[in-house]
Amino acid sequence: KELKKLAREGYWAASRALRAQVYHQLIQQVACRLVTPDALVYRDVASRLFGKPSVSSHPLPEFLEGCSMPTYCLNLEGVTALKKILICVGNLFPDITYSPILPSLVALLLHYSEDEAQCFENISRLIASNASHTSYIDQSFLAHQASCMTFGDLANKHCPAAHKLVASTSENVFEVYSEWLSWLFHDLPFNYAIRVFDVYLLEGQKVLYRIALALLKQYRLSVTSAELEGSDIKADLQAFVQNIAEHVTVDKLLERAFGIRLFSRKEIWLLQMANRKALMERGITMVQSRQSFHLAVDMQNFSSSIVTAQEMRIIWSWIPERFSLFPPLLLFSTSEDGCSLQRFYTCCEGFEPTVLLIKTTEGEVCGAFLSSDWSERKKSGATSGFFGTGECFVFTVRPETDRYEWVFIKKPELAKAVPRSRQRSPSPSPASLLSSSPDGRGTSSNRLTVPARQRKGRLSPFLAIRHFLLPSKTASMFMSGSREGIIIGQPLALAAVRQLPCSLLRGRTEHCETFDNPPLCQENFKVQLLEVWGFQ
Repeated sequence: KELKKLAREGYWAASRALRAQVYHQLIQQVACRLVTPDALVYRDVASRLFGKPSVSSHPLPEFLEGCSMPTYCLNLEGVTALKKILICVGNLFPDITYSPILPSLVALLLHYSEDEAQCFENISRLIASNASHTSYIDQSFLAHQASCMTFGDLANKHCPAAHKLVASTSENVFEVYSEWLSWLFHDLPFNYAIRVFDVYLLEGQKVLYRIALALLKQYRLSVTSAELEGSDIKADLQAFVQNIAEHVTVDKLLERAFGIRLFSRKEIWLLQMANRKALMERGITMVQSRQSFHLAVDMQNFSSSIVTAQEMRIIWSWIPERFSLFPPLLLFSTSEDGCSLQRFYTCCEGFEPTVLLIKTTEGEVCGAFLSSDWSERKKSGATSGFFGTGECFVFTVRPETDRYEWVFIKKPELAKAVPRSRQRSPSPSPASLLSSSPDGRGTSSNRLTVPARQRKGRLSPFLAIRHFLLPSKTASMFMSGSREGIIIGQPLALAAVRQLPCSLLRGRTEHCETFDNPPLCQENFKVQLLEVWGFQ
């Protein structure tokens, strides 16, 4: 804790010798693979490869193809040493297939190393780190893209205003976020980048997410949508970071970064693993070369009876990155499939996740992103149970566009504050929710109201409530389904009127603990249209 405090406050920034000593000692304590090349190995390989100091005849490793080479004020001798180290890394770490961050880290370390051999040994330890649930350097295109997707997920959750700006001004949100590491270790001026490196050595990749999110927040404060109209937001962000000193000091930037409450390192690691899996399903491998991804919603061919293509693009920008890689697929529509609840289940089962869209008879449009397969409801036996994860959220589209996430996204500290022995008793069962009316006197089971409580069973790998100590079970109620109807969180509830198959569905919405949302439309509403979208 003392070291973290010193690093965050820039204690050793004033002394090059002190920083060099700290770097070497910190890196020597990094847990890494048993056989990791050291300074002696470097001297042997370098003399065999180069002989003379010149490296002009040796090409840089293939894993740096298309990557920039920042030199951070190194002189000619330093640039030569940088290239030699990278060539030796390519020779001794043949499994590295893509690592755009590596040249920057080597260039920064060279400033604080006794010689290039010590610099090589230190960067090798970072490459070979095997600490659990953390990493220092992505070493494949797959890992790099997963990190970019993870940053996109975090920006979506922690910088909603900036994310909305990016989504509304860029045709390819992912392409903008794919530059997040370059902001830190290419675009930031040296005196900022080295302070980032201070905390990075102590705290790993999670701290990079924090600082990049702080930059994104600061960027949002500095521009307006009108200013960005017609401009290249990717290039504009890069220019902003390069001139960051005009907007915020490095101390203030770090202060704001550490004021962002992220989830645990393990949760972020789980999200990265989920993103890697999605990329592998798209055919990306460990040896994959660079490849571009584009926003999944095809503006030309997308067609919905409830939302426009532009509205769907905004909704798509809210969902986790690993799912937005895939284009939307219409699973169920009341206009085509009727109002049968059983038909709803038949069409939607086998798909995970799904997006539910509702248009009321008053013209209001709202919906929900649902992380789990509706077939999960069958695992409770005769009693309907609750399922889903903290990635579920509800939203409104018309008259206003807004999103309401799980309360612990914005207040993760709440999930740790209450001992398990003091947790509240179980929240109401789905059956009681289906049969209670707004005034509490009870009504037909055809009307649905709110909450949803998590149950045991197969869960998505990220934001599963088993990873949290929650003060209230009501706050973890996501989705439930039975023969009477469906429940989504505490805000949105729908049921089929079984006696009148041709009638519209009815529903209810109200404020709830799960998402801390206001009513999403009129509290008691009739459904004009309902659609469910899956992912191809």
